[in-house]
Amino acid sequence: MSIRVLVVDDQALVRAGFRMILDAHDDIEVVGEAENGEVAVAQAHALKPDVVLMDVRMPVMDGIEATRRLAGSDARDPVKVLVLTTFDLDEYVYEALRAGASGFLLKDVPRDELARGIRVIAGGEALLAPSVTRRLVEDFARRPLQADRSARLDVLTGREREVLELVARGLSNTEIAEALYVSGATVKTHFGHVLMKLDLRDRVQAVILAYDVGLVAPGG
Repeated sequence: MSIRVLVVDDQALVRAGFRMILDAHDDIEVVGEAENGEVAVAQAHALKPDVVLMDVRMPVMDGIEATRRLAGSDARDPVKVLVLTTFDLDEYVYEALRAGASGFLLKDVPRDELARGIRVIAGGEALLAPSVTRRLVEDFARRPLQADRSARLDVLTGREREVLELVARGLSNTEIAEALYVSGATVKTHFGHVLMKLDLRDRVQAVILAYDVGLVAPGG
């Protein structure tokens, strides 16, 4: 089955370029296009894409609000959203993640990385551009640690805390399985418990929480 993608950007040439790049992959199909967030919301409800490739700055309704309506906590049929923009600015990163985006890439990403990003998001993982991840980490490093934050992890077992720490350090499930001498399925189960117990949506939120509570430290 192909991964169904809705491309959202206010520039027709940009949409056409993304369609050409993505349609070149046998496992990805662009099922629709939208020129602003309002049209994107309507198209997503009608076409049921697996992933919405979302621009940020658009007329009528911007990509942040559209993401909130499609992937936020109040979305009736949540859709995975990969935000793609030329603007590498903190305000957009945080707003996109708070709105429910599962990933954030810059428009200068190589075409193969764009396709990989679509696959990662469709597979239920989360994805952040390296520069975005670095600045998120640096931001949390500047925050004073509050003792009550770490108490959130008290609901986790020792092994679940280990898995969360390794996820925050950037390891994949396969790498975590090798590090802990367990199966990939076991890692997936433990991480599922982490998300459920901490009321987290995905890997992005888990990484942010791990830094926020001091489970891992930048450079550690």
